[in-house]
Amino acid sequence: MADAPPEILELNVGGVHYATTRDTLLREPDSLPAAALADPEHPRDARGRIFFDRDGVLFRYVLDYLRDGGLVLPECFREHKRLAREARHYRLPGLENAVKEADPRPPNRERGCITVGYRGSFAFGRDGLADVKFRKLSRILVCGKVTLCRDVFGETLNESRDPDHGLADRYTSRFFLKHSFIEQAFDMLQEQGFKLTASCGSGTAGGAAELKPGVDSEENRWNHYNEFVFVRE
Repeated sequence: MADAPPEILELNVGGVHYATTRDTLLREPDSLPAAALADPEHPRDARGRIFFDRDGVLFRYVLDYLRDGGLVLPECFREHKRLAREARHYRLPGLENAVKEADPRPPNRERGCITVGYRGSFAFGRDGLADVKFRKLSRILVCGKVTLCRDVFGETLNESRDPDHGLADRYTSRFFLKHSFIEQAFDMLQEQGFKLTASCGSGTAGGAAELKPGVDSEENRWNHYNEFVFVRE
């Protein structure tokens, strides 16, 4: 530390060490880092590094903001609220606003989960040998809190099997979609900030049981049921 040039400073943030320049810390004159640099009484560690008792990992974004005057977050970043709190502590209103603008989740959006399931098969041509028509879905089921389901699927949601009786905050397992395009359902969930967290699938074929009239034996052999759990935090 004693041999380092005076314009190079070392910081200790919650046990994580950083090196930066004096000009970087002074870039925002009203910020806590600038005040700490000017205050001889500010806490330092055993090696004389300026000490902040804060989240050492998130400080990298604070330091990036002081260096560049802007904010760039990883695509998978999910700690916007914590970083905004750090920005407030360091008295960096510009960074706090940038974090809030970068947060893809509206502040008042309801959290929760929605389960989407479907029973399907594969449609085959004659004798099961030709003219494969790929996936065949009979119905896409939607389960979850009613307000969330309506928020995501809107007019594409069929509520006829579970009509509204005026109950607040109720849940349902009997809604289904008016279309049979599972990828469209996934797109609508993604657009509303939901992420896929779990899925499962199983075969549902009846084996040697006698088929119902009009049911193709090959299609029956490929019957399956899949569920997908989506969460919005």
